[in-house]
Amino acid sequence: MPLQQRYTDTNACAQVIADRLGPDLRVAAPLGLGKPHDLLNAIYALIAAQPARSLTLYTALSLTRPTPKPGLEARFLGPFLARHFGEDAVDPQYALDQARDALAPNVAVHEFYMQSGVMLHSGSAQRSYISQNYTHVARDLAVQDINLLVQLVARRETAEGVRYSLSSNPDLTLDFLDRVVASGRPRPLCVAVVHPELPYLSGNAEVPQDYFDIELAPEHSPPLFALPRQPVVTAEYALGLHASALVKDGGCLQIGIGALSDALVHALLLRQRENLAWRAALEALDTGYVTHTLALSLGGMEPFQRGLYGASEMVMDGFMHLQRGGILRRRAWDNLALERAAAIGRLPADVPGGHYLRGAFFLGSRELYRWLHETEAADPDAIDMCRVSNVNQLYGDHQVLASLQRRGARFFNTCMMATLTGAAVSDGLEDGHVVSGVGGQYNFVAMAHELPDGRSALLLRATREGAHGTETNIRFNYGATTIPRHLRDLFITEYGVADLRGKTDEECVEAMLSICDARFVDALAAEAKSHGKLRADFVVPEAWRQHRPERLAEALAPLRKRGLMPTFPFGSDFTEVEQRLLPALGWLKTNSRTWRGKWRLLRAIARPGEARANEREALARMDLEHPVSLADRLQRRLLQAALRHAGN
Repeated sequence: MPLQQRYTDTNACAQVIADRLGPDLRVAAPLGLGKPHDLLNAIYALIAAQPARSLTLYTALSLTRPTPKPGLEARFLGPFLARHFGEDAVDPQYALDQARDALAPNVAVHEFYMQSGVMLHSGSAQRSYISQNYTHVARDLAVQDINLLVQLVARRETAEGVRYSLSSNPDLTLDFLDRVVASGRPRPLCVAVVHPELPYLSGNAEVPQDYFDIELAPEHSPPLFALPRQPVVTAEYALGLHASALVKDGGCLQIGIGALSDALVHALLLRQRENLAWRAALEALDTGYVTHTLALSLGGMEPFQRGLYGASEMVMDGFMHLQRGGILRRRAWDNLALERAAAIGRLPADVPGGHYLRGAFFLGSRELYRWLHETEAADPDAIDMCRVSNVNQLYGDHQVLASLQRRGARFFNTCMMATLTGAAVSDGLEDGHVVSGVGGQYNFVAMAHELPDGRSALLLRATREGAHGTETNIRFNYGATTIPRHLRDLFITEYGVADLRGKTDEECVEAMLSICDARFVDALAAEAKSHGKLRADFVVPEAWRQHRPERLAEALAPLRKRGLMPTFPFGSDFTEVEQRLLPALGWLKTNSRTWRGKWRLLRAIARPGEARANEREALARMDLEHPVSLADRLQRRLLQAALRHAGN
């Protein structure tokens, strides 16, 4: 049937929704990119102004622009954020208010995954957080009496009439509405908010016109949220090299987002394009020959001949780069071939057609959004955006399909910390504070154990900079875990790979010690011995004492010299001057955390001297060329000291 109502005015649409649904709005909105910020802001403002009404919002990953701290951070990020996100960018106001514990009293916001670290200090967000596996969200939402679903969509006129694409977020909408209908509960009012820049993806992401009750097509839409591309440092490159050797040609790949994932993607491209250099770098890093040994049984050392198939809850820039690099190209089989394979108990040969990438939601750079649009136009079968239940689990009527498509699966995800006995900390702290959420990580780890040749690999930096200086991310134990130790599999740091599957606790302790930073290995070994998890006569091998940052830099120097380890492997959203400022500002941030670092800063700014020629452009970018106030002069001195330390 045709749409009941169409609007171009967001506020008018919000008022109609409120009038139609009554005083209590119970709203579901997609995670990430698929949230219509303007409409949600209009609904939030309307309800907040009327205490007799209430709003309960169920969502996840509410994307907001960073809020820089006053001083040098604001001087750097202010102009960048305005340029990168656009002057017309819109943040979800409820998320801004919740971050500062200022939500309207008649509004509640429940998220199952939060923007990493943003809500750590929000009492409201911490109390209202719902801990769920991604695949359980639709099930749990279906019993919450949701009366409104709002979603950003792409729109297309066809010979058969209007069609919508759920585009970035078919992940939960399809499963959620199916469950509501199956339960006999009333179907919520469904509102499609059309965004002209959202890529139209067909296939499983496409729905008919009558799927939505209301269409809102504003005359002006804010720009899509685009993630800035991140720098990759030496330790991350080392980690990516180790991980890339575990990927099997002809297999299946799942990766997350962030610098560690970028490092893995870059390493896979090096393995394909610069195989000799990639092998030499890996050999220089792999002093214990562990990664090479695992590569022979789990992955490979050769370039990819058959290519990889992608199956990831999140489609991000890395998949685009792998496809362009000729790696992401193995197509899924069609249903007929799969039925025949199941009947005879064999795998069919790859057949033409089908998709090489399956995902549940996408988020990344503007380049990614353009690539998705262009790929749909040129090869509409290539990318299958679908419900999360078809990506993050093997159960249901697609079990045979999923298992065959995901042969040789390697699921790469990041974690914050790991224990010596193989548990992973990814979503929260031991005091109960939530950093982000479980999301789909547990799903992929469990799935790796179910697939005949699947493996889960959790990536983490061996150390981090904390309030008291450098700290280890590998602990003997931790009071909160995301992945239990009975699902332990592969862990990867910049110092190597620990294979824990099927191993005893003592074997796991030794394997994890072998990928620790040398500065902490003795203390960790002693702690394990004190708890009876490591034999008393165990001696740390001398090779493990080489696991230090300077050793990584030495091993990877040839790659860097050849220009194969750029700071921004996939291009940068920062200008050349901003790229020079980044390490200087990073040095300031690191040193401001500790008393020793602060003393170092005081000494550095005591005698600043005249600005050098190569500093003037950076000072001008930070509007500190001609400081006026005392605070400005102090910031100028700090920046000069940092620039000199960073070699600029």
